[in-house]
Amino acid sequence: MSTPCRRRLIRDFKHLSSDPPAGISGAPCTDNIMVWNAVIFGPADTPFEDGTFKLVMTFEESYPNKPPHVKFLSRMFHPNVYASGELCLDILQNRWSPTYDVSAILTSIQSLLHDPNPNSPANAEAAGLYRDNMKEYIRRVKQTVEESWLDPTEDAGSSKTAQEAPAAAATATPAVAAS
Repeated sequence: MSTPCRRRLIRDFKHLSSDPPAGISGAPCTDNIMVWNAVIFGPADTPFEDGTFKLVMTFEESYPNKPPHVKFLSRMFHPNVYASGELCLDILQNRWSPTYDVSAILTSIQSLLHDPNPNSPANAEAAGLYRDNMKEYIRRVKQTVEESWLDPTEDAGSSKTAQEAPAAAATATPAVAAS
């Protein structure tokens, strides 16, 4: 069934495939355009550099009028990422605009890795270390970078989305532009 949401998601996929931002990839699951798997490579010159972070994006029929639900499948140690993988990012909440597409969302998340906002923490421990003990913060982030190379389903349980994520992310990876 073709709905405005699904047509928009097809357009978003075409845009992301034809002009992918550096270090970002995403694609819908093969059997459900409303669920996307994405990969964000850690930005250069940050503690996240060399990380391969997997995410899942779940859209409702209200998209693009309402933002998708976005969650990291890879474990993250970041001031603006909850232990569950959920993000504290203004454009996914009170600053959402229907003009944002999947590419803009993923680019914003990549930017958040580069420039955390410790004043709006989802992870108080990470925010505290970021403010008060950068050396320990960097050490903890580098641990998550190393873990990001592993299959996230080892810790993600048995949800269908978590099982689909590595395969879809792997097929989406070739679309990532070189930084």
